[in-house]
Amino acid sequence: MSGILISETTREEREKLISESLGCGAGNCEFCSSCALGAGNPFDMYQDYIDGKKEIAEINAEYRAGYLR
Repeated sequence: MSGILISETTREEREKLISESLGCGAGNCEFCSSCALGAGNPFDMYQDYIDGKKEIAEINAEYRAGYLR
């Protein structure tokens, strides 16, 4: 994998990237706080990235927008 952009990765690589980045569901929670902050399952939050619809930066910006005035 050469990067994290959709154009640089396959679906399988994006799934692996999210899984390894979040560490959720594998018994090694790294306390990213996604669940506690109301984002729900972080894999659901990044599903559009995995599906190749939105970049990680877009998803993060949309999530943060809910907390900005």
